Amino acid sequence: MKSIQTIITVFIFLIVANSNTSFAHCQVPCGIYEDSLRIKLIEEHITTIEKSMNQITALSAEKNINYNQLVRWVNNKELHATKIQEIVSTYFLHQRIKVTEKGDAHYEAYLTNLRLLHELSVYAMKSKQTTDLNHVGKMREVLSQFTHNYFHGHYHD
Repeated sequence: MKSIQTIITVFIFLIVANSNTSFAHCQVPCGIYEDSLRIKLIEEHITTIEKSMNQITALSAEKNINYNQLVRWVNNKELHATKIQEIVSTYFLHQRIKVTEKGDAHYEAYLTNLRLLHELSVYAMKSKQTTDLNHVGKMREVLSQFTHNYFHGHYHD
């Protein structure tokens, strides 16, 4: 009996330890959404990517490069770019942007939202590939356009 309990405990531990933890908003139709919070999170991720890029550039220019710190900043930059992509995809595209048929009065706004979210996701991807701060600027610009379009020009805070 004791060995069965041990096996079950180990099995449960392995399942929990190997599960992918996701911090994205659930896809259960709970109706609890905080759109402006997601915009703020994306803004913070963009700022973190910018800081990471600056740190990578500075560390790379040093005479004695600290590769441990350099790798940490590269990983940090990639992590925050991925978080932007997750918010864009899992939160906005999967849950908040409703499919709108051609001919509907909101169809153009729908297409604009899709285009802007796609651009934001692509610039996040590009920021993983380089330390070009132009991608950070583009993400801010696109996020601003998306925010204006999504909130219909109203302040979102």
